[in-house]
Amino acid sequence: MTQPYEPNGNQSVNMNESTDQDEPKKEGIVDKIQQLGQTNVPQMPPDSRIHVLSIVGQIEGHMQLPPQNKTTKYEHVIPQIVAIEQNPNIEGLLVLLNTVGGDVEAGLALSEMLASLSKPTVSIVLGGGHSIGVPIATSCDYSFIVETATMTIHPVRLTGLVIGVPQTFEYLDKMQERVMNFVIKHSNIEEEKFKELMFEKGNLTRDIGTNVVGEDAVKYGLIDEVGGIGVAIQKLNKLMDAHKGTKQKGMVQ
Repeated sequence: MTQPYEPNGNQSVNMNESTDQDEPKKEGIVDKIQQLGQTNVPQMPPDSRIHVLSIVGQIEGHMQLPPQNKTTKYEHVIPQIVAIEQNPNIEGLLVLLNTVGGDVEAGLALSEMLASLSKPTVSIVLGGGHSIGVPIATSCDYSFIVETATMTIHPVRLTGLVIGVPQTFEYLDKMQERVMNFVIKHSNIEEEKFKELMFEKGNLTRDIGTNVVGEDAVKYGLIDEVGGIGVAIQKLNKLMDAHKGTKQKGMVQ
């Protein structure tokens, strides 16, 4: 029997049934756990208008990370975002963030895709939204951060080779400018304040940059509001209702 399609590419599985016919399915589940690092647990009720996208661990981009690392592979997230945009049953997206950062270009690509969705989006920083997680958090229509969560703002750091040539200061500078421009455009933080936090000395041990905690992220204008899952879903429902009303009004005209 064909399993129903879900936006994240997973299939629903009844874990309570166990027959000989289910053995191939179990093997398939094990393969997916090994490949994706997650089980096929449904994220939301089937009648929900909201889809949940979790970005956890390290954002994996062009280089494959060691298997012991908890990662979010951007090539898995991109099809999900496309499916969310195309699925008429999904009216809003809730992005849950607990990331240490990762590949700058991959993270920026995800940020641009989230910002370009035509449907309402809300993000919540849980635990941490560090490094390239900062533009991802600000890419949504409205952002939340829990009181104990932190966000690390620091200059772009890269090692190795890029497109077969040694990295240069000019390349890093342009990459950093792209990240800064995106964050400033999609949040309420002032450019000078963001640069101050990014290049502050002594805030991070033997490094430059700043750790911003919960309420400070809101005070600086980086995040819209302190809050958790309850207020985030309430806000997303309001945005979806407003979006739906605007859409219906446009159809009538």
